[in-house]
Amino acid sequence: MKTERARDKIMTIKALVPELARRQRKGERIVFTNGCFDLLHLGHLRSLEEAARLGDRLVVAINTDASVRRAKGAGRPIQNTRQRMELVAALGCVDWVIGFSADTPLRVIRSLRPDVIAKGGDWQASEIVGREDVESWGGRIVRLKVIPGARTTDLVEQIRGRRDGRGPK
Repeated sequence: MKTERARDKIMTIKALVPELARRQRKGERIVFTNGCFDLLHLGHLRSLEEAARLGDRLVVAINTDASVRRAKGAGRPIQNTRQRMELVAALGCVDWVIGFSADTPLRVIRSLRPDVIAKGGDWQASEIVGREDVESWGGRIVRLKVIPGARTTDLVEQIRGRRDGRGPK
């Protein structure tokens, strides 16, 4: 059995909009999630697998390098946008990956019109960008399970030799 190449799952919003609309007309439910995915780890994998089970197709929007720097500060991202996109696209539970450069994915959500937005359980429902829009067209928000100790920021601090984020060991 031949598998799809990760690069083939990376799309532009312009190309993805009609594809998702076609699939929704066929009754498929589209799930959307987003993030930096700077260092892919078990928490990411489990969250993406859980998100994929919420519908028929999973779209993952990944912050570009500039938006990661604005959100996370100097020294981030560790991997560039293309590397992060290909790694996430390589996961079997992910159908499509797109990049976005804004501080929030609101424009992407409004363009794609997903049926479900899935975000980590560390986000309060009221904080989830696009919630009101998705609910207005009959969609829903799902907060995913949090995997204790599986945070990119914690991994980066460990790699840089810091236990608590305040300085060297």
